[in-house]
This record gives sequence, C-alpha cells and structure tokens, in this order.
Amino acid sequence: MDTERNSEFLEILKQRLTPARLYHSICVAEQARNLAKIFGANTEKAYTAGLIHDIMRYEPPENMLKLIDEDGKYKLTELERKITVTLHAVAGEVYLRKVLGVTDEEILSAVRYHTTGRENMSLLEKIIYVADLTSEDRNYPDVGEVCEMAEQSLEKATLRGLSFTIESNAKENKPIHIDTVKAYNYLAERT
Repeated sequence: MDTERNSEFLEILKQRLTPARLYHSICVAEQARNLAKIFGANTEKAYTAGLIHDIMRYEPPENMLKLIDEDGKYKLTELERKITVTLHAVAGEVYLRKVLGVTDEEILSAVRYHTTGRENMSLLEKIIYVADLTSEDRNYPDVGEVCEMAEQSLEKATLRGLSFTIESNAKENKPIHIDTVKAYNYLAERT
C-alpha cells in the first residue's frame, strides 16, 4: 500500500528537494493530515499525498516534458507546456505512477491537481490544495485568514486560493491555467 511507503518517499525527497522544500513537503503532509481529521478523509492518504506533492518541483522543464510525453496519458497544450509551476504537478503524478509505482488513484490525482485545482475536486484533492496553501511554513499576506477558513470550509478556502492565484497571475500578465478557471467557476457557483 502506498501509504506504508512514507519512509521510502522521504528518502527519495531528500535527494530531490532542497532542505526548505523538504520542510515544506513535511509541513504540507502534517497539515493535510489535520484537515483530513477535520473533514473525515483518510488521514494516511492525506499525509502521503502531502508528503510527495512536490516530488518533481526542481526537475528541469525539459525532463518533465519528456517524462509526460513518453507516458502519453496527458496531451498538454503549448501553453500548458510553458507553465512550469503547474508542469511539476503533472510530471509528479506521472513520475509517481511510472517510476515509483504508486497505484492509489486518489493520491495521484491530488498530486496532479495540487497547483491548479479542477472542476468538481475530490475531498482529498481539496485537502492537498488547501494544505499546500496553509502549511506551517507559509507566510504570505492573509495566510492566517486562509488557515482559519480552512478549518471551517474546504470549499471556501479552496475558492480563496483559486481567487488569489487568478488575481496574482492577472496582475503579472501571466497565463491562468484553464483547470484553475473551471475550478473557480465550479466552486463560486456552489459556495
């Protein structure tokens, strides 16, 4: 079972991540477990997904694209191929599945959508998305507000995170991933 491999995953992460990013991954795993307890999700899956969510964070884009293209599961648009901050999430899912043999589809999907979100996110996907925003190591403006929100409503915290991403990217004239727009619209209609 994938959730029983956390020691193995930790050793791999030590080789692939900077000390700061490793600390972030551990913080996300802890926060994911806390949110899973609050909202009735599987705490072990949440911890594992949080731990490995950034496994490809520092891989060069050309290596990530090669891995994704060879796998063939995802056909990325030219724009998606250029958004490196979201590229690591797709490559992370592929790497976990193809190289490390992770088979838990919920964990794989949570890693895949931890940067963009998506329409009709699963409970675990929302937990990892929000845990990434509210982990102990985060210190952006309004993090306290988002943390409080996260303990009350995953939907509201997810919507707040999506809104922040959309606003930040628009201010900097950066592209906004279509999955983020769809996730925002889906939650905005229901929250």
